[in-house]
Amino acid sequence: MSYRVAVVGATGAVGREILKTLAQRNFPVSEVAALASGRSAGQEVSFGEDKVLKVQNLETFDFTGWDIGLFSPGASVSAVHAPRAGAQGCIVIDNTSQFRMDPDVPLVVPEVNPQDVAKFHKKNIIANPNCSTIQMVVALKPLHDRFKLKRVVVSTYQSVSGAGKEGMDELYNNTKVSFVNQEAKAQVFQKDIAFNCIPQIDVFMDDGATKEEWKMAVETKKILDPNVPVIATCVRVPVFIGHSETVYAEFEKPVSVKEAREALAKAPGVVVEDRHVPGGYITPIECQGEDATFVSRIRKDSTVENGLAFWCVSDNLRKGAALNAVQIAEVLVAQKLLKKAA
Repeated sequence: MSYRVAVVGATGAVGREILKTLAQRNFPVSEVAALASGRSAGQEVSFGEDKVLKVQNLETFDFTGWDIGLFSPGASVSAVHAPRAGAQGCIVIDNTSQFRMDPDVPLVVPEVNPQDVAKFHKKNIIANPNCSTIQMVVALKPLHDRFKLKRVVVSTYQSVSGAGKEGMDELYNNTKVSFVNQEAKAQVFQKDIAFNCIPQIDVFMDDGATKEEWKMAVETKKILDPNVPVIATCVRVPVFIGHSETVYAEFEKPVSVKEAREALAKAPGVVVEDRHVPGGYITPIECQGEDATFVSRIRKDSTVENGLAFWCVSDNLRKGAALNAVQIAEVLVAQKLLKKAA
C-alpha cells in the first residue's frame, strides 16, 4: 500500500528536510506534492536522489484524495490551511506551534506517546512538538518509566536554524562582517548572534519566562506526564544546526548513574556516548544529519535527593522537526489509521 503525501512549506529548511527524510526512510508514497506560497510556486525542490518536484500554490491546492499533509509553513499559515486540509479528509501532521496545546489535537513524539496518534479524529490534525521539547522527552521517557520524574530543570543552547533560513543567514552575515570591524545589524535576533549568546527565544510572557520556555514546560506535561513540573532557560547560541541541553532531573525513586545509563542505552531514539575522557561526549556539530538524541555527561546531582544530570544534543531540523513528523506518519501506517490507500 502506498499513500499520497503533500509537503507544505516545501521550500523552507524543514520542508526540504521532510522531503529528504521521506525518501531516505522509503516512506510508501504513490505521489508527493510540494506546496508553498504563491510566490514560490513554480520553483523546484528535490525529492530523493533523482526526482525533482515543481512547487504548487498552497492557497489553491485541493487536499481531497490526499492521505497525509506534512505541514511546516509557519503558524499563521497552518492556522488557515491545516483545518482546510483536515476537513477535506487529509490527515495533517503540523510542525508549527499553532495546534500544540489544542485539547482536540494530539501532541506526539513516537518514542514517547505513540498511542496518542489515534486521537487525531476530532480535527484530522496531529501536532509535532517544539524541537527542544522533543529531544528532552526522548531522553527523559526511559528514566521516567523506571524512576518516576519529580521535577526537571533544563537549560538549552539552541542553534540559529531554529529560526529558519533567515536565522542561519544572519549568523553567517554577522560573523563575516565582524572580521572586518563592521557593525553587525541584528534583524532576526534581538542582539548580534555572532560570537554571542542570547537568553531570549520567542517573546516574553507576564511571569518573565519566554514563550519558548513556557512551551517546554506545558508540552512536556502533555506528552510525558501532566504531573511533572519543568522550568527552562532557553538560549540562542552561534551554532548553525543542532540543539544542546543540560538537564537536571529529580526522581521519586533512587537512581544510580549505572541504572540510568542502562535505561537510556535500551531506549528507542537514544544513543549514549558517555566516556570520561576529553572529547568523550557528543557536540551539536557531530549530531547534524543524525536521527538520534545523543546523551552524554550522565552524573549524579548531589544537591537533591534522587537527582541526575546529563547533556543531550540532537539535530533540530531532523529529529526536532522533519524526522519526528515522518515517524508520526509511519505510526499512522503501522497502526492502520489511514483509511485511504492507493
